[in-house]
Amino acid sequence: MPEKDYHHISHRKEQTRTKKTLWITLILTLIFTIVEIIGGLLSNSLALLSDSAHMISDVLALGLSMTAIYMATRKPNGKYTFGYVRFETIASFLNGLALVIIAGGIFIQGIYRLIRPEPIDIGLMLGIATIGLLVNVVLTIVLSRSMKEENNLNVQSALWHFIGDLLSSVGVIVSAVIIYFTGVLLFDPLISMVIGGIIAAGGFRIVQESYRILMDTVPDHLKLEEIRQAIAEVEGVRNVHDMHVWTIATDQYSLTAHVFVQQDIQPMCVTLAICELLKDQYGIAHSTIQIEHPLLHDHGTFGKEQLKVVS
Repeated sequence: MPEKDYHHISHRKEQTRTKKTLWITLILTLIFTIVEIIGGLLSNSLALLSDSAHMISDVLALGLSMTAIYMATRKPNGKYTFGYVRFETIASFLNGLALVIIAGGIFIQGIYRLIRPEPIDIGLMLGIATIGLLVNVVLTIVLSRSMKEENNLNVQSALWHFIGDLLSSVGVIVSAVIIYFTGVLLFDPLISMVIGGIIAAGGFRIVQESYRILMDTVPDHLKLEEIRQAIAEVEGVRNVHDMHVWTIATDQYSLTAHVFVQQDIQPMCVTLAICELLKDQYGIAHSTIQIEHPLLHDHGTFGKEQLKVVS
């Protein structure tokens, strides 16, 4: 994009902490995924294999998240004027969708094992699950700390993956202990299905949140009518209409609005006051305000009604 096309916000993200966190998480996850797949096959535990399937999705999700992080650092250009920060939302949507699909697969396998229980190597199952619990505790803590420093929907979706993994490991350990003392093999598929339900819930939440961003809905913490009223109270403003508020990416919000002002007021002063209000009170740094007067800008019946108010 030419240098003369000035942007007062960069439309890019430099999240150094997030990058380091995801690299560490990706390497540790990949190593343990290989260990868990081998352990699951050798022990013949569906709960352990379900957890390893989830770990595979974690590796793919983290890879997608890393791609999104690097895409978000690229500058805006003549075609992508908002930059590439929205890619993190697309990645999060795909990650959440992957969680829901994996949960469905776990349910199907669980039902199959309920009908046809199979023998399990309890010792190996318990050993691998314990290692997995320790790894997932470490990764969950690392991602949680990263979230406190740099809010990012990708890290949030990755964190949900590992919370699911953490619960999976606990479930596998509980399953192994119960089977050891009771000999009832049905606990293995039952625990795996509970794990699947938790994974599905986390995935659905991520899909829902990223879907709302992709659909340019008003962010949950912002109230459209409250903002409209605040703008209407700025000196010289007589009406606020055609207003839109949406999320570009995590912590980046935009607003556009058309504002009727009284004819004898300086429009640039009104614009400045509104922009400062939006930034200071609502954290909206990217706003576009179109100043209008119903006498000059045709708004049909609505404009004629406003002429009675605007002077």
